[in-house]
Amino acid sequence: MNKNNQLEIENLKISFFTPHEEIKAVDNISYRLKYGEVMGIVGESGSGKSVMAYSILDLLPNNCKIIDGKINFNEKNILKYTKREMRDLRKNKISMIFQNPMSSLNPVYTIGHQLIEAFKSHKKTSSEEAKIHVINSLILVGIDNPKKRMKQYPNEFSGGMLQRIIIAMALLSHPQLLIADEPTTALDVTIQAQIIELLITLKKQNAMSIIFITHDLAVAAQICDKISIMYSGKIVETGSINQIFYNAVHPYTIGLLRSMPSLDSNNKTLISIDGSPLDWPDLTTGGCPFAIRCKYCMKICLKADPPKINLDDTHEVYCWNVFNNLNIKENEYAK
Repeated sequence: MNKNNQLEIENLKISFFTPHEEIKAVDNISYRLKYGEVMGIVGESGSGKSVMAYSILDLLPNNCKIIDGKINFNEKNILKYTKREMRDLRKNKISMIFQNPMSSLNPVYTIGHQLIEAFKSHKKTSSEEAKIHVINSLILVGIDNPKKRMKQYPNEFSGGMLQRIIIAMALLSHPQLLIADEPTTALDVTIQAQIIELLITLKKQNAMSIIFITHDLAVAAQICDKISIMYSGKIVETGSINQIFYNAVHPYTIGLLRSMPSLDSNNKTLISIDGSPLDWPDLTTGGCPFAIRCKYCMKICLKADPPKINLDDTHEVYCWNVFNNLNIKENEYAK
């Protein structure tokens, strides 16, 4: 493991199991996250983004298992951790902002009660000391009049305020790595911008790394240093913000970029990607999962997994069409 990397995921495979079949949710993905870096995981619903994130914290459901791979955090493979070591990791080093703030909070307890209990689970302290720490955390995320707010229930808050509270809860342990799972999805554009700005500020203040999961490339561009594009359980392209937005080469990435509305474009019609994502049972057939929607599809795309092509030190793509266009040798790039 490179000492500059805080997190390295290598050849991770995760499957759901039904009484009749195995369904591959994450299929042989790899990526690296440096200390203090913000990495975006972008893809449409069902691409495996959240499953991958839950695997880092050992929060997968009972019918979902990690089949193969490594998750190295601070140079240690956390897949070999005991349950106690995993709990300590969640308490002190890695936190997560879950997708729906309303469902992440108990409606029958006040905000203050839930935050204080969360903090006491991280650190042995008195209720009064925990209360002071929680108040400071609420102030940090921009909650006005925190003493009054702590006596209120989740239904008394707007979506944006609830998201701030969830962020405050995630930061109670001062984590080294924050996983943000669609933290702006249910918010309007103005509140989205405020939450993004808050995360950027907190990242700098707390010297932490962030994995930012979203289906919106425009949102990812505001906060991420680099982006991995996921499709049907696979990472199809990874690169810096500039590489993804200005030099994207995978047909799926290009399709996502073309579908984004632009004020500079004379074309006011949104351009959609043809076809629909594969059903889960179809993901076990091999080949490129995007092949049936790709206008560059060749016979080999339907049969064999595409090779990894290193276009740059930070730009990788998995695509047979790119492989052929570059006229390169398989043993040089398909590592």
